[in-house]
Amino acid sequence: DIKGLLTGKDCPHMKENKGKQNKEVLDLAFSITYDVEEYSLNFVAPSRTDFCLWTDGLSVLLGREMSSESMRSELEILLSMEIKLRLLDLENISIPDNAPAVPKPPTNYNFCYDFSQNEQ
Repeated sequence: DIKGLLTGKDCPHMKENKGKQNKEVLDLAFSITYDVEEYSLNFVAPSRTDFCLWTDGLSVLLGREMSSESMRSELEILLSMEIKLRLLDLENISIPDNAPAVPKPPTNYNFCYDFSQNEQ
């Protein structure tokens, strides 16, 4: 069973290379530890986005809170949208329950200019 999720300087593979790792690599490191103390899976994510996705996903699976800056940013976007929708309601702008009907496709698609033909 998974015991925990370690990040940064707390990771076993970062402790082994203490002083040899730059801060960028240290910020992307995470480890999955198991009930058996001496065994862990060690990772270094290729980007900050991947690091946030992996650590947030593993945190949720372990029943913990997501804590990455990506999660906070996405939460802020969602809260901002909710506030804007509630403000629309205050201004008596009704939001329909059903999506609008999809229009019929055009009879032809010849409405784009063809740049490949040479003008004479």
